[in-house]
Amino acid sequence: MAGLPDGARHRQGERLRARPVSDGGGGRLTAVPFHPLDLGWTLVRTEFKTRYHGTLGGFCWALLKPSAMVLTLMGVFSYVFATDSHYPLNLVVGLFLWDFFAEATKAGLVSLHTNGFLLTKAKFPSWVLVVSSISNALITLVAFTAVILVFLLAFGRPPDARALALFAWYLAHFVAMVVGISLAASVWFLRFRDLNQVWEVLMAVGFFVTPIIYPIDILPERAHAYLYIWPPTPVIQFAKSVRVEGAVPTLRAHLLLSGETLAIVALGLIVFRRYGPRAAEYL
Repeated sequence: MAGLPDGARHRQGERLRARPVSDGGGGRLTAVPFHPLDLGWTLVRTEFKTRYHGTLGGFCWALLKPSAMVLTLMGVFSYVFATDSHYPLNLVVGLFLWDFFAEATKAGLVSLHTNGFLLTKAKFPSWVLVVSSISNALITLVAFTAVILVFLLAFGRPPDARALALFAWYLAHFVAMVVGISLAASVWFLRFRDLNQVWEVLMAVGFFVTPIIYPIDILPERAHAYLYIWPPTPVIQFAKSVRVEGAVPTLRAHLLLSGETLAIVALGLIVFRRYGPRAAEYL
């Protein structure tokens, strides 16, 4: 739209934000303003249908991977930590939460690159593509929450209302962390394509940094602070505490979790606001 008067550029922008809709009577088409929520909902539905289209198992495949990991690791490490009666349930909670983090950040990392054709065809907030990209992992997380509740009931450990509320609070922090990381990673990936491989390595190392297959208490207490810097660690630890062990972390621990979450989201927004407007140039 270079070279057009200001008024013409404005009208052209409005046309890019609108889509034609019939008036239902065979008359001319009228323009309806484009809304980011419309695009977000469309992307969520499309991604969900595309991912499971033509599969016999459908959405059940999303739960198969973490479930297989749970059974495999439980069969091996239950003997190592046989004295810990909470170990099986802690492993289930840790693995499902980790799977959400790994899948969601991986999808967020490539979200702008995968949907880059939309950036060049219409004008809309590009963050919609990033946020909607984690929808499949988020749906799986919701299903996982129901599965965990069934596990707890089966093991005779039904959670109380306070535990459920705290667990939901931790999940909200976790989702916010994933969004913040995805916002920054998505624009960096457009400029540095090696970031995809770097993130794969980081996930492989991060799985063992996070106390999932081992209790954090087996490590020296002076090392705990370093583990809690890694975003999944505090969420997974606190979730296991309230849903399995019935222990509520301290107020200081909750404040530190909120502070870490805000820092990640703020950093993600700063990076995205700096590089996001030029995302289409790096496609």
